[in-house]
Amino acid sequence: MSFIDEGPRTDEAVLFLHGNPTWSFLYRDLIPEIATARRCVAPDFIGMGLSSKPAGYGYRLEDRIGEVDSLVKSLGLRRIHLVVHDWGGVIGLGWAVRHPELVGRIVIMNTAAFLTERVPSRIAFCRTPILGEFIVRGLNGFAVPATRMAMKARKLAPDERKGYLFPYDSWASRIAVHRFVMDIPMRKNHPSRATLDAVAARLSVLDPNPKLILWGGRDFCFDDVFLARWKKEFPQAEVDYRPEAGHYVLDDAGPTARRRIRDFLNH
Repeated sequence: MSFIDEGPRTDEAVLFLHGNPTWSFLYRDLIPEIATARRCVAPDFIGMGLSSKPAGYGYRLEDRIGEVDSLVKSLGLRRIHLVVHDWGGVIGLGWAVRHPELVGRIVIMNTAAFLTERVPSRIAFCRTPILGEFIVRGLNGFAVPATRMAMKARKLAPDERKGYLFPYDSWASRIAVHRFVMDIPMRKNHPSRATLDAVAARLSVLDPNPKLILWGGRDFCFDDVFLARWKKEFPQAEVDYRPEAGHYVLDDAGPTARRRIRDFLNH
């Protein structure tokens, strides 16, 4: 596992967790603003970013939660503040509900940690047998469109777009991008369904933790229906709604969003 580790070497850290098809590059502008005062750790999940991309790995939600647990233990961290986005939400909160005594503040951005019946057609298409894998791995038809679809207030600069796509330049390097898509547990007998249900059932153990929900209102995937569910799960959470921003809310909302997160974490 490749990971960023910046800031003071303490046993307290902010853990930044990305989703699919992003990697720790998602937090490239936020980490420098936080690391002046706090330790910042941002992993690339196995198969993503600069981490190894083995063919014979599980690539299931349970494996991902285990990756977080292994990283936290290997670094000797005793206090974790979470910043999560996309798949990082269910992974990070999945770890947090098992270790609530280690968790401090939580920032939630355009994600879910519960099941819904709504899968955007463009994502559902990438889940079709055989053809879906060819689109995602052969044509890079998930990561490339995301650099456009996930932005609404502005376009990614050419170098930003290259940065997001850099780790995914071949069939082999896109294995986890496809496996993330396939790990959405819509069926009751899906291998990750029980893990997801268990996470959702235990979210209430995080009720005491201060939370900030920073939300892009023009997300093609995690739309305002998901935001309403988060408000129901965590009614005491602070909500910063950015109606102009898309799925990549950190990029779309820019400096003001980063400042909001920084101030929340430093409170």
